[in-house]
Amino acid sequence: MDIGVVLQCTPPAWRVVELARLAETHGFSHVWTFDSHLLWQEPYVIHSQILAATRKVVVGPMVTNPATRDWTVTASTFATLNDMFGNRTVCGIGRGDSAVRTLGGTPTTLATLRESVEVIRELGNGRSARVGDTVVRFRWATASRLEVWVAAYGPRALDLTGEVADGFILQLADPDITAWTIARVRTAAEGVGRDPASIRICVAAPAYITDGSDSALAHAREQCRWFGGMVGNHVADIVAKYGSGSEIPAALTEYIVGRQGYDYNQHGRAGNTHAQFVPDAIVDRFCLLGTPDDQLARLRELEKLGVDQFAVYLQHDAKTATLEAYGESVLPRLAIP
Repeated sequence: MDIGVVLQCTPPAWRVVELARLAETHGFSHVWTFDSHLLWQEPYVIHSQILAATRKVVVGPMVTNPATRDWTVTASTFATLNDMFGNRTVCGIGRGDSAVRTLGGTPTTLATLRESVEVIRELGNGRSARVGDTVVRFRWATASRLEVWVAAYGPRALDLTGEVADGFILQLADPDITAWTIARVRTAAEGVGRDPASIRICVAAPAYITDGSDSALAHAREQCRWFGGMVGNHVADIVAKYGSGSEIPAALTEYIVGRQGYDYNQHGRAGNTHAQFVPDAIVDRFCLLGTPDDQLARLRELEKLGVDQFAVYLQHDAKTATLEAYGESVLPRLAIP
């Protein structure tokens, strides 16, 4: 299993670059960033500096969207970075959340997402793509190689992922929900004649290393509770569309009963004021909290479910310590069968 890291583009940008460099030093395979240009700094500018400061890590957004980013510009950005740094990018994409809602917009339709995935991938791999009535191609990008991974929670989005995506991003680490989503993606892939095993599976969630004491665990929970609020924002849309009694696992839908709204000015921030409805049990299931042994046990469980990469959300007060602990006490042991 690969281990990646997810960073916010919070100023100063060089701090983000340094965290990415440190992650590679400790053996992390991927460096992902948020893409919300009103909340944080421009990710693609920072991506270029991350790629320049590292040797092997694959870099991309978790996740961009087809609403605030022109598809051809997105593809051109990846193709240019690939030309400069040797095919070390990946495009994570979804319908749009914080980048869209902070502008007063709403997530795109799944049809728009599907079309954007196909356009970005074709152009990002040096091939022709149809945009409206026009066929376009980057003739300078014949050597570029780009995978497009889709972030999804709901049934139809999971189906789309299985039908068209190179990879699937699930932003939570609950084993039961992970198993359900992976099965849905793979079934959809089989339905259109694709090899289900060809779709890369990435689970992303906060990880916080503790010494095993109750007080340390309590602190870790408070540092990561924001994540349940962020996931709940997506789940609220799903419940509104499908209802709470649908085929969607209750573990994903029941906990948002006490949710009363969401403040994007505190998006992805430890200690935010709109995540208090998230119970400890959800924090424990959605995130990886505890000793290196605890972390390794959950990673093994996810690996058995078919997860190819776990990406650590690093939005808490122990960024450097988490990277170092993973590099010293988790990654070396994870590599041993």
